[in-house]
Amino acid sequence: MTHKPVTLVVAAALHDRHGRVLIAQRPAGKHMAGRWEFPGGKVAAGESEAQALARELREELGVVVTASRPFMRLSHSYGEHDVELSMWIVESFDGEPRGLDGQRLKWVEPARLLEEDILEADRPFIEALERL
Repeated sequence: MTHKPVTLVVAAALHDRHGRVLIAQRPAGKHMAGRWEFPGGKVAAGESEAQALARELREELGVVVTASRPFMRLSHSYGEHDVELSMWIVESFDGEPRGLDGQRLKWVEPARLLEEDILEADRPFIEALERL
C-alpha cells in the first residue's frame, strides 16, 4: 500500500476591530491560483506550529503575532497529496497586514465567508468561526 505525502499546514484567523476575518487570494503561478484561503503555510522541519504561524504571517503579511491559540485541526485530500491543517486564532498582532507575496487580501464578515471562493480544505473552519 502506498502512502500519499501529508503536508502539515498552519492557517490563521486574524480579526480586525470590526470582527471581520482576513483572507488571502492565492497568487498566479501557485497551485489553485485565484482561490481564497486563510493566510498561513507549511510547517518546516524542526519548527513548532506556533513558530510556523508567526514566521508565515511575518513573511506573507508583514505582521508580528503577539498572541495566538490553536483552534481546530482537520485533514483534507487534494487527490495527489493530503494536507493536515491546523487553524489558529490570532488574538493579537502588531502591524497592518499587506500582501508581501503579491497576493490580494480582504477583510470579510464571518457570515459572508462562504460567499467567497474559499479552498475546500478551509471551508470547515468557516462554520466553526461563525460559532465563535
